[in-house]
Amino acid sequence: MIPLELVTKTLAAALRSGGDLAEVYVEDRTSLNLTMEDSKIETALRGEDRGAGIRVFFGDLVTYAFTDDLSEASLIAAAHAAAAAAQGSSYVQVIDLTQRQSPLEFPIVKSFDSMTIADKTALLCRADEIARAYDPRVRQVLGGYQEVNRKVWIFNSEGLHVEDDRNIVELRASVVAQKDDVLQRSTIAFGGQKGLEILDEHEWDTEVRDTATTAVKMLDAKPCPAGEMTVVMPNGWGGVLFHEACGHQLEADFITKGASAYAGRIGEQVASPLISAVDDGTIPGRRGSLRFDDDGTPSQRTQLIEKGILKEYMWDLTEARRAGRATSTGNGRRESFRHMPMPRMTNTYIDAGESDPDEIIAATKSGIYIKMMAGGQAELAKGDFVFSATEAYLIENGELTTPLRGATVMGNGPKVLTEIDMVGNDLALDPGIGTCGKGQAARVSVGQPTIRIPRVMVGGTA
Repeated sequence: MIPLELVTKTLAAALRSGGDLAEVYVEDRTSLNLTMEDSKIETALRGEDRGAGIRVFFGDLVTYAFTDDLSEASLIAAAHAAAAAAQGSSYVQVIDLTQRQSPLEFPIVKSFDSMTIADKTALLCRADEIARAYDPRVRQVLGGYQEVNRKVWIFNSEGLHVEDDRNIVELRASVVAQKDDVLQRSTIAFGGQKGLEILDEHEWDTEVRDTATTAVKMLDAKPCPAGEMTVVMPNGWGGVLFHEACGHQLEADFITKGASAYAGRIGEQVASPLISAVDDGTIPGRRGSLRFDDDGTPSQRTQLIEKGILKEYMWDLTEARRAGRATSTGNGRRESFRHMPMPRMTNTYIDAGESDPDEIIAATKSGIYIKMMAGGQAELAKGDFVFSATEAYLIENGELTTPLRGATVMGNGPKVLTEIDMVGNDLALDPGIGTCGKGQAARVSVGQPTIRIPRVMVGGTA
């Protein structure tokens, strides 16, 4: 942290050209990354990164400068650089930097240093041993461990002074099995905004063995058929489809540019009446949770869609000012002090419905059940998507039968949202490993209950 006296001087320097709001964002980040491949530790990296960004608003014009040198001379120089983008007379303002406190608590039970690096690497080596011992068809095991501590301080010329301390931990193992020319991969990963107590919440050995089991089992899976059919999507990680294909279109920068299918549609029916969707940055332990966003706005729970009716967008400070809103929704996020904030999701999910997930399967005469989602992509402005599955099953007469490989699901997010005809009561969030791109990386969570899409295009290899 830098002294408050220096913060005040920097803010005054940033307002020298007549800006109406200035901000200082300070960040101090430490990290540890471990990776394993071919039964040996490939990477063991510690990192430190700190610096500050200076942002100045001149009405709708926003300027930004950053520095990794927190000396007074460097901060003042960055402030002058940001201020130089506009002309005007000197602007003087009294700044009260009394710190605001958040009511949110994200407790850390076991600190990162409660385990040695050797103990952390041993987790990855153990995964390799368990997976390879399960079946000789296991050909490769990849492992990764990451911990990040990110402290941020935000000040602005309206007297804002907030702090946030974000601790992220993640552990993953990926198992690749081979039979003849068929390769199948399965992955176990979990994480969150927690300390190492997360390891006590999981049975690492069992979960790695289950992952190896899935990879080997899918070697005998049948090629997925292709065509338009009914698809049942899983709870938890299945929410990535809503995040990519619909959630981004509810971010305010797409709205103010008129680049979203949801622009100007507050109060309209945009989804099936079974669908309610939420963005909530206040959930303890979740990867996307924040006490304050990167504008300094307190996190909140935002009802995006309620029973199919569009209720709200996700706003950061910049887009809220452009739209003449009094407040944002706490969705201003930035990758680091080198970036300006933009509207981004936090923990975004489709809320629980009323159907039992087993009943959803039983009510489906024929189709595909996606048990495990893999990667995918979406055209953010239009919502067109393509997602693949690592584990899928044929549904025949209301029962799961043949395991399938090579399944992809494609369509248009806003259209699919109107067609969902069954929503489960088994809401779950993802295991805590999501990172979203959009020019900047942001840690997020996604989620949903089991849902059924009556007709959607499925791509396969059969």
